[in-house]
Amino acid sequence: MRNDILSRLIYYAFRKYTLTLFLVAFVFQVNSQNRQSQLTPPHPVSNPSSPLMLAGDWLPGETHKIDYDKLPRIPGSHMVVSDVRHKMGVNQHSDLDYYDGRYWIMWSDGPGIEDRVGQRVKYATSPDGVLWSEPQYLTPVPPGAERANLFGTRSDKGFRYIARGFWQRDGEFLALASLDEAAGFFGPSLELRAFRYNKTWDKWEEIGVVHDNAINNFAPKKIATGEWMMSRRKYDYTKTGVEFLTGGVKSLTDWQSFPVFGTASELAAEEPYWWVLPDNNLAALFRDNKGSGYLFRSFSADNGRTWSTPVRTNFPDARSKFSGTRLKDGRYVLVSNANPKKRDPLVLSISDDGIIFNKMYYLVGGRHVDYPHVMEHDGHLFVAFATGKQTIEVIKIRLSDIDSLKMIPQNKK
Repeated sequence: MRNDILSRLIYYAFRKYTLTLFLVAFVFQVNSQNRQSQLTPPHPVSNPSSPLMLAGDWLPGETHKIDYDKLPRIPGSHMVVSDVRHKMGVNQHSDLDYYDGRYWIMWSDGPGIEDRVGQRVKYATSPDGVLWSEPQYLTPVPPGAERANLFGTRSDKGFRYIARGFWQRDGEFLALASLDEAAGFFGPSLELRAFRYNKTWDKWEEIGVVHDNAINNFAPKKIATGEWMMSRRKYDYTKTGVEFLTGGVKSLTDWQSFPVFGTASELAAEEPYWWVLPDNNLAALFRDNKGSGYLFRSFSADNGRTWSTPVRTNFPDARSKFSGTRLKDGRYVLVSNANPKKRDPLVLSISDDGIIFNKMYYLVGGRHVDYPHVMEHDGHLFVAFATGKQTIEVIKIRLSDIDSLKMIPQNKK
């Protein structure tokens, strides 16, 4: 009897030991795979889950420990386009373009804190990107803003416009702006509207709705299919997630919408930015409003129809809007608030492949600076941004000046 009990105890102990060894081996294998995924370069198809986005011998051991004051500083010509501090107004959401021999900039201009009743879109032009004209209104007065008791308030009885970017389409120069109730983000009447520049009369004319229940982040860009693509947030995007619109070829209103699954669960996705990679796959970056302190990234290998689950990268972020562009020489530029502690400074990062960035430069700081937009023209980069959400400013930078800068190694602690 005793031998039988002892045999059973030995048997169960052996099974438990074997199971433990199996679990340890399984966990070790999973962790090894995860580490390998982190170490190997990302790829839109073969390795979309890699978090690697920022690399270089200059980096400290943790990307959250970057000393931004030690980054190389980019020289440039600086100009304030609009300043509403004296009237306690708001200037935000700038966007740049070059059309018909002039530089153009638009932004949201309104009363008090951003996106209240009465906010409109303004614009200015420049012959050189440094000296700018007096600001003028691009959009009309939004519904309800003419009522004194609603102007400057948060209310579902009054509306606001938000600047959404310039768009050069089929020879026409368009400006996009969203319109919705100003109670929160966003109202159920949300729609994306288009305005066309009339060169003869030197004025902007409203031409209608581009898409219902949509606010983009920046203007549409072309993908490999010849279609246009832009991001879409619906009025309930915090629950349903971010989507991408493709189309815009047959007409201004011809679009299909495709969701990015995980943008409402894996993170609280906000203000997405995307670009076309050298192999024509797509990469999208997302601000995370859950406060992780990092950018998230997703890939599409089928022209924006489906997207990989967004992955938290090792690229730091202050939970703010960012902007990028692909240079004529094939490199990629990203302007962002990389300091996870605050929106200071704005930095400019460079990548050879649009996936891994290996250089980061100090652009402007020493104060609250955010919501940039960057474009390239005539051997220069132009970066528009806001200070304290009350000024619209532009920096003009020679690309050759950036290329002459050298990264300075930081202590690896």
